[in-house]
Amino acid sequence: MDWQVHWRGRAHFTIFDTRLDVDAVLAAWRADPQRPARLHLISLADDALPGFRRIPQPDAAVTLDLLSAPLDGALAQLDARLDAIHLHGIAGQGIHFVRTLARLAAPGAVLRATGLTAPQAHALGGAGFDCHANGDIIDGVFTSRKPPSPWARKAEPERSAIVIGAGLAGCAAAERLCARGWQVTLVERHAEAATEASGNLAGITMPLLSKDDNIMARLSRAAFVYGLAYWDRLGPIKGARCGVVQLARDAQHAQVQREIAAARDYPAHFARWMEAEEAGTLAGVPAPDGAWLFPQAGWARPSSVCAAMLDACGPGLRRLFGAGSVTLERREGQWHVLNADDHSIAHAPVVVVASGNGARQLAQTAALPLAGVRGQVTYLAEGALPPLSHVLCREAYLTPAIDGWHSLGASYDDDGDPALRVQSQHENLEKIRSLLAAPGVGSDAPLAGRVGFRCVAPDRLPLVGALPDPDAHGRIERPRDIARLPGLYGLLGYASRGLSWAPLAAELLASQLDNNPLPLEAELAGALDPARFLLRARRRPVTF
Repeated sequence: MDWQVHWRGRAHFTIFDTRLDVDAVLAAWRADPQRPARLHLISLADDALPGFRRIPQPDAAVTLDLLSAPLDGALAQLDARLDAIHLHGIAGQGIHFVRTLARLAAPGAVLRATGLTAPQAHALGGAGFDCHANGDIIDGVFTSRKPPSPWARKAEPERSAIVIGAGLAGCAAAERLCARGWQVTLVERHAEAATEASGNLAGITMPLLSKDDNIMARLSRAAFVYGLAYWDRLGPIKGARCGVVQLARDAQHAQVQREIAAARDYPAHFARWMEAEEAGTLAGVPAPDGAWLFPQAGWARPSSVCAAMLDACGPGLRRLFGAGSVTLERREGQWHVLNADDHSIAHAPVVVVASGNGARQLAQTAALPLAGVRGQVTYLAEGALPPLSHVLCREAYLTPAIDGWHSLGASYDDDGDPALRVQSQHENLEKIRSLLAAPGVGSDAPLAGRVGFRCVAPDRLPLVGALPDPDAHGRIERPRDIARLPGLYGLLGYASRGLSWAPLAAELLASQLDNNPLPLEAELAGALDPARFLLRARRRPVTF
């Protein structure tokens, strides 16, 4: 299809192609002086890892999404408005996809299809596409006068936002928004970024696996894969993809892992199950029940990741650090950030609350079911353990030596004590002794480490998106029934997986704010909706 004819004069253009020639489209886009400012490409893909995958591009004006799913399933989970559609190689797909395709098509969307069956061509005409055939080629335009979808998001006319919190969540949000041309003010109560939960010496990033490939596992996989590509383009950070070895807890746990490996057949570069001999040799510790190897996983220093993200923001970022405790107030369509003296220090139509446990102190987010969970990391001096080439984990994690220190932990404590304490260190050491089968490790180690407080939701999933109005009344049956606080969004509840969640969660929120196609299946994006807890609480119980 000659895309140039259709995209000229457009600020944003989205193409869905069942088998997209990415290089050809990008060459045409670059060569056209009247090209749209932003180009979004979506295609089906044969990939060993199921799900949607957003591929960061060298040019920030281009977005590429690959959907590893059958056509019906991919379209059903796609949240997008399509300006151009190219269908080919789908004769065996039936006609059920057509109605979903019409739901996604923007008014005036152009269509080209080749090799369709007669029922498919007829179904397109019945779904609102004005089509004409030229041999095997069908061209059409979507002419349906359907009303706007109630799910359609309204883009703010002023592309200006305030992000509260300069940890991993907030720095990723600032970078993703600045990359899209937003002006961002980053407000941090401390004098530096990555001071609280993002301040540990090392954080671990790795996917989660489950036998039923549940929501957590699918989200974890999407975030992990996106994060790998994101960091490659971000710039230098302190870390290593040294691989993570996750040892089975016992024989019963190992059997479940074997069943996962057999059922999912993951590519070796993503995850590989190892039996005892191979696992023990690779890990350098006894692994009597086997282990998973995640070759691309590893560790990174969160403060270095935050610094790289902020450096990437460029001139679109204003840093307002050392702000102290702040409050929010809405005035004439703008959110104002007020300092302790009630002076407005920043204002914008959009605010992203990414302050972790700090969100529990804001009036607008205090009702969210977030808890602060204490985590104490223990530091052991290099030489106190055998040299490690991989991160090891089971009930706890253990890193190779980083600047002379191994990190191990972290504890899960239900209290607010910010000080290092011996009991938590003993608990961390006991788990590592079991992992290494080394009873004496750390027995004479001095008390060393760091305490942070994870921000955790009841379901252990992050909160990403428009924040609900806690004062809304009435019965709620669906997410669209929930009133939202205008212009107020959240990136919260990352628990102990901030490195893994931050890049994709920020990209999801930026896509929502710009009314662009989402980087996740609609089901997964819905699972992160901050209003999900209010929906569960207000939904009328079923009676018989």
